[in-house]
Amino acid sequence: MRLDDEQASSNVEDRRGQRGRRGGFRIPMGRRGGGGIGIGTIVILGIMWLVFGVNPLEMLGGGGLQQQTQQVPQTQQQQGAPAANDEMGKFASKVLSTTERTWARIFKENNRQYQEPRMVLFSGYVQSACGAAQSAMGPFYCPRDKKIYIDLSFFRDMSTRLGASGDFAHAYVIAHEVGHHVQTLLGIAEKVTAARLRSSKTEANRLSVRMELQADCLAGVWARDNKNILEQGDIEEGINAATAIGDDRLQKRSQGYVVPESFTHGTSAQRVEWFKRGIQTGDIRQCDTFG
Repeated sequence: MRLDDEQASSNVEDRRGQRGRRGGFRIPMGRRGGGGIGIGTIVILGIMWLVFGVNPLEMLGGGGLQQQTQQVPQTQQQQGAPAANDEMGKFASKVLSTTERTWARIFKENNRQYQEPRMVLFSGYVQSACGAAQSAMGPFYCPRDKKIYIDLSFFRDMSTRLGASGDFAHAYVIAHEVGHHVQTLLGIAEKVTAARLRSSKTEANRLSVRMELQADCLAGVWARDNKNILEQGDIEEGINAATAIGDDRLQKRSQGYVVPESFTHGTSAQRVEWFKRGIQTGDIRQCDTFG
């Protein structure tokens, strides 16, 4: 990706190295999570959260995004959180800036005003308005404070453990999380959450899959809008990343077999299909995974 001429976003909080890290909960290697999904390693569990939306705390019996938690005091959330000045921090900040430009334009064209999310960079442990999490859980979006949380070491794990390398593969992760923010602003997330609470576990999983696939499609819309900064091979990196984090691929890797009714993020083929649809059309109306 050609990001040298891109401005860094002003909506980044760098909490890396701040006081407050703790051991938190530990997930024994090889332990199986709830909901019928076998999780072989902490990294696989983290990838399950990557697909932006289902908190592994929920799968392990915790409340996840629906758990009532105490919000971090304002002084810890925003004060004393300088902008990132390292290479990976700047990369994430510039990618976020490109999403701001894309969604501000699209919202304006639809007579709406885009509210920019904040991105929190952390290391090890973080407290959000949606609860506490460790970096092993992977990146996530919290609708309660409209913030994206990410430990940038996750990109290294993507490359070394899943073979999903490249700067665009990493940018796709951020764009997907921003896609969840867009869903929140449009009221989609609230409706789906309400529907999931009224549904059986199987149906709730299906709704979760549709949410995640829509976020993939919205990430594709962002990619098309920023084709001027893409380089040869970037789209292929994104498709490879979408393939690597499909439910079927992850379940096969972690437990040796797949359980389709337990899918919460979609198969590799589905993720690639909706990501490519967003890239090919550039039209959010084509991202109706609920239709």
